[in-house]
Amino acid sequence: MKISIKEIASLINGNVSGDINIEISNVAKIEEAKQGDLTFLYLPAYDKFFPATQASAIIVKTGFSKSRNDITYIEVDSPEKAFFTILKKFFTPEFPLNGIDPSAFIHPTAKLAENVAVGKNVVISYGCIIGADTKVFHNTVVSDNVSIGEGCLIHSNVSIRENCILGNRVIIHSGTVVGSDGFGYSPNEKGEYEKIPQIGNVIIEDDVELGSNVSIDRAAMGSTIIKRGCKIDNLVQIAHNVILGEDTVVSAQTGVSGSTKIGRHCILAGQAGLVGHIELGDNVIITAQSGVSKSIPKPGYYSGSPAMEMRSYQKMQAQVRFIPDYADRIKELENQVKSLKELISKK
Repeated sequence: MKISIKEIASLINGNVSGDINIEISNVAKIEEAKQGDLTFLYLPAYDKFFPATQASAIIVKTGFSKSRNDITYIEVDSPEKAFFTILKKFFTPEFPLNGIDPSAFIHPTAKLAENVAVGKNVVISYGCIIGADTKVFHNTVVSDNVSIGEGCLIHSNVSIRENCILGNRVIIHSGTVVGSDGFGYSPNEKGEYEKIPQIGNVIIEDDVELGSNVSIDRAAMGSTIIKRGCKIDNLVQIAHNVILGEDTVVSAQTGVSGSTKIGRHCILAGQAGLVGHIELGDNVIITAQSGVSKSIPKPGYYSGSPAMEMRSYQKMQAQVRFIPDYADRIKELENQVKSLKELISKK
């Protein structure tokens, strides 16, 4: 692939300095770029790589100091967003899959729309409906009465359990399970745990992406709902009857307990944990490794375990490092008080 700098600059509305006639054939990180590559620079931490980069062209912030004459600059207001625009336009990976592989099992009652592609050893079960232009890759199992919308990409070794519903343009990466049984048990008089039937389903709305090895439990009754535009990272557990609001992002190794409701535009950073039956309002951001033990209606950043407003958490953490000094000072004060008491008693 050869892409002209003129075409790139036009796409991202950038101003070019240097050789405007060059073409690029690849994109790369600034420290790894070679001749013919396009790179970008937007964080000061990467400035150190600029003098040695071999890239032919670089996207920089408007006003960048152009200290080299052997590289072509494209100046924009937001280099990272411009670079991502180029990636989406020219370098979006393709996942070739066409037709129905002979090794796949398609139940006679299943309805597949135009241009559905099904890979090797896929199972499409009783009563399933799959929308146009959806691709279901190898070894995936779609259980009874599942509905999948248009333009979805279901990677290999995914399990979608019975009665679940997926919207349009959903992406599910390998190893993920949608609709596994919720963690529902009740102890009997002997203290033995008896399984409570999980008779609900999972609803995944349009434009959701699920990473690899995600588990989304079906509802005990009703639906576990992942609303439009949610992005869920690898190794996330979403329990039964959880509701994730629109455009919420959940990072790796986060766990959300049952019946918790999360608002729109929230962020749950890596290894966060949320107890069940609580609610998070819109625009709530939970930082990494935080534990949320109660509802948080107010937008903002929250940290710690139990989670609190981040400013309060930071103040507390700033004092924690001085605890050994405080302990020594308290002990010294106690000794002084003891000495004063002894002196007073002698008088």
